Amino acid sequence: MRRLLTGHAMNFNRRHRRSGQLFQNRYKSILCQEDTYLLELVRYIHLNPIRAGLVSDIKTLDKHPFCGHAVIMGKKKNDWQDDAYVLKLFSDKKSTARRRYKIFVQKGIQEGKRPELTGGGLIRSSGGWSVITSLRRANIHFKSDERILGNSDFVENVLKAANESLERKYQLKSQGYDIDKLADRVAKIYSIQPEEIFQPGKQPVKVKARSLLCYWAVRELGFTMADLAPELNITQPAVSICTQRGERIASENGYSLMDE
Repeated sequence: MRRLLTGHAMNFNRRHRRSGQLFQNRYKSILCQEDTYLLELVRYIHLNPIRAGLVSDIKTLDKHPFCGHAVIMGKKKNDWQDDAYVLKLFSDKKSTARRRYKIFVQKGIQEGKRPELTGGGLIRSSGGWSVITSLRRANIHFKSDERILGNSDFVENVLKAANESLERKYQLKSQGYDIDKLADRVAKIYSIQPEEIFQPGKQPVKVKARSLLCYWAVRELGFTMADLAPELNITQPAVSICTQRGERIASENGYSLMDE
């Protein structure tokens, strides 16, 4: 998304003979706790055109081409947008779901900007959003993180899982695991020489070995695909495909990075 927005900004500036930033904020993503906050977040995002003055009311928003709301209302279609998932949260019957969804969205128009829906873990208790100020005055604090949208327990569990993954990366690196040691491990599994993994070729054994190396390098050691691509003389999209394939290979065969 960042590359897409950067490319669009450069083309727009060139076409209109202007310079400087085109977008106020860069693209970002957050992890959202479904049962409590998903619908609130969907409503908040879909009301952005009204808050920005691009459309005047909910009726105009229904047909606005640059918002997912129109897809959910059945006025346009995006192959990549799963409108059925959201609609099922309102009703199994699509017409009923759309009517209830629209009422829900319309009720949010008067709420204006919602800073608490931009991440930060929401630092809320089960008592609801309205009590957060009084809780702070009472020095009651909750786990929060700007990358995660959910209650305190949800945020804490996500961070715990992320920390365990990070600890494993440190553990592996402290034991000397790098790209060369990964290659040695993969080569041992497939009974080939380590250097063969880095050589071009589409022989099945090379493809599998390269895929397994990509999976362990990206998921276990934290290599970026941009860093790994030149090591293997392939493109970043190819690294992504190899990583997904490598995950399947490791799962189906029970392969572990650490030779136990």
